[in-house]
Amino acid sequence: MPSAAPPSDPRLTATGRPAASGLGQLSWALFEWARNPYYILIVIYIFGPYFSQEIVGDPIRGQAIWGYVNGFAGFCIACFAPFLGAIADRVGRRKPWIAAFVGMMAPSILLLWFAIPGGEFGVPAVAAALTLAGLGFAFTEVFHNAMLADVAPVSRIGTVSGWGLALGNAGALIILVAMLYGFALPADPAIHWSFLPEVPWFGLDVSSFEHVRIAAPITALWLVAFALPLFLFTPDAAASSTPVGQSIRAGIADTLGTLRELRHYRNIAIYLLARMLFNDGKVAIMTFGTLYATGVFGWDAVERLIFGIVLTVVAVAGGFLGGVLDDRFGSKPAVMATIGGNAVALLAAISITPTSIFFIPMEGLDREIWAFPYFNTLPEMLYVAISMLFAVFITSAYANSRTLLARIVPLEMMTKFFGLYALSGQVTAFVASLLVAFTTDWFSSQRAGFASILVLLVGGLVMMLWVKEERTEAASG
Repeated sequence: MPSAAPPSDPRLTATGRPAASGLGQLSWALFEWARNPYYILIVIYIFGPYFSQEIVGDPIRGQAIWGYVNGFAGFCIACFAPFLGAIADRVGRRKPWIAAFVGMMAPSILLLWFAIPGGEFGVPAVAAALTLAGLGFAFTEVFHNAMLADVAPVSRIGTVSGWGLALGNAGALIILVAMLYGFALPADPAIHWSFLPEVPWFGLDVSSFEHVRIAAPITALWLVAFALPLFLFTPDAAASSTPVGQSIRAGIADTLGTLRELRHYRNIAIYLLARMLFNDGKVAIMTFGTLYATGVFGWDAVERLIFGIVLTVVAVAGGFLGGVLDDRFGSKPAVMATIGGNAVALLAAISITPTSIFFIPMEGLDREIWAFPYFNTLPEMLYVAISMLFAVFITSAYANSRTLLARIVPLEMMTKFFGLYALSGQVTAFVASLLVAFTTDWFSSQRAGFASILVLLVGGLVMMLWVKEERTEAASG
């Protein structure tokens, strides 16, 4: 069935209801500010490398275990998330679901504070906490996204969505800067800059890594505090009169029906399959890039925080690059250029070690080439530069891939296919992490594990050759 046309009055939402107030719209966007620091701080820059280096104590084994943990969480997400969107449309109210998943996510993150090297809260407990937190992160996204059509007026839906993305990165950036200034730099005995606190804030114990583990309670409290405006000021859809159990069964049936419909749209199906591969590759680069560098170069908390701040800022440029490429060359060439750029950058990244550049061993690479106490060797500087390319290309590819779908699907089926688009980003969410984990274990090499992501990027890029950038007509009947 074709999706309903949006209302002609731009002040109404896409569902024909009055839009939320400005405060309600801002509170919806602020939820991204609340939840996104989990992924940036815990998964990418702070806790993941700490887990590998200090809890596991072996970079190679740590990368493998981190891959298995994220792979298991991704498998659970893949089993349930594709159906939750359809269920959200059926049950009406979304905020009770969001509250339940925040209630699962926040304590799980907080428990990571107890992850001390050699302590009782070891690898199995960390894995369980991270799995629950990851599920909460993914599931809150489904129901939060489902609220947008009832919150923003048609004339501002893109703007309000953009607020969420911008605020999510901004919130994480503020925490990264605060942790660098208040915890990591004061904990470094080699740094005596006058503008820094003399000791880490709150007198945290550096010997037990409290200045690193503090990322967990900060992230948990940040999530709870800044999720509150959503519940207080953003209106929810009306509750459905259909019993919850029946709504869930109908939502599952809707999802399966949409998948069966896809056989009539070969070009779109090829594109969504390609996106499954290259999107998984992009996520894996973000998940393992810092962890890999920590093992190879021995980066500590300060270097990881600086690295995260730089990449978070640089990622903003990716959105602008994506727009320029799309407008000048078209969506398909833009997607292929950015995915190809990620593949080339990944190949360059794995070619660098403390003693080699572009797979060529060289003498003297461990010499300091500038006075700054961090990233002061040529290999490290090159890795940071290449990672800046990752940040630009990944953000750009995200924007371009979304635009390409909008260019090729039937106009009257836009909403339905964007539901499949979201599904394609979840259904194989575990593949990349398990691939990295398996190859790291098999070859006993961080480099081999990180390099395995090339399989996904190249596979997606090859499939894109068969995608046509042309509008598909809706199938009759």
